[in-house]
Amino acid sequence: MTDRAPVAQPIKPSWAATFKVYLEPPTLRMLVLGFSAGLPLLLVLGTLSFWLREAGIDRTTIGYLSWVGLAYAFKWVWAPLVDRVPIPPLTHWLGRRRSWLLLSQLAIMAGLVAMSFNDPQLALRPVVLSALAVAFGSATQDIALDAFRIESAGTERQAALAAAYQTGYRLAMIWAGAGTLWLAARAEASGGASYQHGAWQIAYLAMAASMLPGMVTVLLSPEPIKLVMPVTRNAADWLRGALVEPFADFLRRYQWQAALILALIAIYRISDVVMGIMANPFYVDMGYSKDEVAAVTKIFGVVMTLAGAFVGGVLSMRLGVMRVLMLGAVLSAATNLLFAVLSTRGHDVTALILVISADNLASGIASAAFIAYLSSLTNVNYSATQYALLSSVMLLLPKFLAGYSGRYVDAFGYQNFFIATALLGLPVLLLVWLSSSTKVQSGP
Repeated sequence: MTDRAPVAQPIKPSWAATFKVYLEPPTLRMLVLGFSAGLPLLLVLGTLSFWLREAGIDRTTIGYLSWVGLAYAFKWVWAPLVDRVPIPPLTHWLGRRRSWLLLSQLAIMAGLVAMSFNDPQLALRPVVLSALAVAFGSATQDIALDAFRIESAGTERQAALAAAYQTGYRLAMIWAGAGTLWLAARAEASGGASYQHGAWQIAYLAMAASMLPGMVTVLLSPEPIKLVMPVTRNAADWLRGALVEPFADFLRRYQWQAALILALIAIYRISDVVMGIMANPFYVDMGYSKDEVAAVTKIFGVVMTLAGAFVGGVLSMRLGVMRVLMLGAVLSAATNLLFAVLSTRGHDVTALILVISADNLASGIASAAFIAYLSSLTNVNYSATQYALLSSVMLLLPKFLAGYSGRYVDAFGYQNFFIATALLGLPVLLLVWLSSSTKVQSGP
């Protein structure tokens, strides 16, 4: 019987080294760029739904308009262009990733300005078209930023970068949520009507200007590693390399497990996404004021999400991503039941604080682990396209179902709606368990 050399076990970083990673330049850059990524989302979904409800738009229409967010679910369609196509002369000046980041940020700013100059109470279509422009610009920014993040550090630091990204993202959500409501409330003329378009116009113009820090960061950041792209002889070669090979590479590496991975990604955030569309109309219908919603859900709640993202990033580095994925799945489904209880209490600010605390803490933990999980699945040679595919799969089914959330609430009420969204999370637990038991391996 031969003796075998002991297998070397990976050395866990010390707690000091674990926390020090948050002060490294790539992590700090991701904090600011995460802010730019998080700013547009609420302005075309959550905050916009508050604006529309206050303007008298019915819940069913608001639910359907959430399909603007499907732009994020189909970003894989143009992700190969972001991965491969240069933008003259920006790409020569800034590089492949930063040129697309800057262009998308300019598109977001222009779309927000256009939204501000249109009143949904008078003409809804221009607001929707402008919101679509913001959503497409935001989705394009996500494609380039995800690739920028993945290429900026090794696998061992992706959880920390994800946590920093989530922190910046959630800070932007404070500003896009609480900041917009606070600015709109302050800009309202005293003694005027409850709905005043001018107040929302000022708030959205301020949001457009808030894209500037991210643009400055793009200009001052170094371009990440430059990969040598294969030389293509004709259009067919280019299409094969840009469109086919990223997906073929994913299937080659994971084979039959690819179906399990994609199924998990497709429904992991379904409870939160479907419930989130009706959150702001719920606050309006329950009688909460702009200032109450801003203070509790958009400031205090996002602080709790930041805490959750930080905890999720640290736990993922110490315990492994899959364990934290399971924890996040359990908490995300369970906390939706708290909203069902809240819907029976009327205008209760204390209860709102408790529910928001639990829900956002769970969301932060789940998001940090999930982003790290997605990042680990990509091949750095196709990072933009593959990550766009995975994150699009994450949104397609939840966003589609969310479009019917307004009709569901009109038919069955808020309490039954929140219970139903909690039940949607049960299959997630099974898929996380299956993924852990089959030991799906991460990509290079």
